Amino acid sequence: MSVLVYAESWGGSFRKSTYEAVSYASETAKLLRTDVIALTFGNESDDELLKLENYGANKVLTTSGIEKGDSKAATDLFSANCSDANMIIFPSTYTSKMIAPRLAAKLKAGMTSNVISTPSSVSPIEIKRKSFSGKAIENTKINTEKAIIILAPNAFGLVECNGSCKIQKIESANNTSVTINSQKVASGKISLAEAEIIVSAGRGLKGPENWEMIEELANLLGAATACSKPVSDIGWRPHSEHVGQTGIVVAPNLYIAVGISGAIQHLAGVNSSKIMVVINTDPEAPFFKSADYGIVGDAFEVIPKLIEEIKRIN
Repeated sequence: MSVLVYAESWGGSFRKSTYEAVSYASETAKLLRTDVIALTFGNESDDELLKLENYGANKVLTTSGIEKGDSKAATDLFSANCSDANMIIFPSTYTSKMIAPRLAAKLKAGMTSNVISTPSSVSPIEIKRKSFSGKAIENTKINTEKAIIILAPNAFGLVECNGSCKIQKIESANNTSVTINSQKVASGKISLAEAEIIVSAGRGLKGPENWEMIEELANLLGAATACSKPVSDIGWRPHSEHVGQTGIVVAPNLYIAVGISGAIQHLAGVNSSKIMVVINTDPEAPFFKSADYGIVGDAFEVIPKLIEEIKRIN
């Protein structure tokens, strides 16, 4: 018996979401009195792989030759290496959401997503998850022999430990009919899914040329930048920055919304934020009803003053 966890990397390096998933797997393994096995296919160096031991991995299975977008080959890899695992943990990433459902169907395993806590019971598995776009907490029971779990973003903190792990190279039979013609990778930016602070803006900024102050504020705060759906639709900002129910669902510690009215679809994708600050000229904007703090004012006056104050403090 073991807990298997997907250790996803980007450009050969692990990020917070992977360490969070390994930490979660480690805490869950303690309940089951078993070991944590991490599985990766990202061509990481041994030094990078050994970082997983700091979060509780006892063994790391690694291979190469599988593209991230090839969910069929990745599913086959997991299926071939999970015979001893009764729980399989995935971080909240696009790659995970491609692999996990296919793996669940192949293994006839129960699967639940948006998980926010370790199991309250392990026989059967009972676990808490977000539902109804984060508006409710649901207690879910998994009765199958194997359970597949996808974590909610930023739902489980990093738990470091003093351990050691063994690295094992494995083979992958990449017999796939999937052809990947091209991939576009956003680089040089903080990942929205992992960001602890997000500065987001909408049509209230009046044009793409006014985003410089949003980017400056984000840089000062160490934050990611985001936008509402209309902004990405008209081409002011890239679609990779669109947050909301139909974009990227986020759960930062701090979400600053500038010039966004707060349509229900946008709120559904950001209402898991721990603190929401809204800046808008319209005191009747729906976003104010969900905000922890609100500023009724012109963004072109408020943001420069905010930037000036942050610079003064720093």
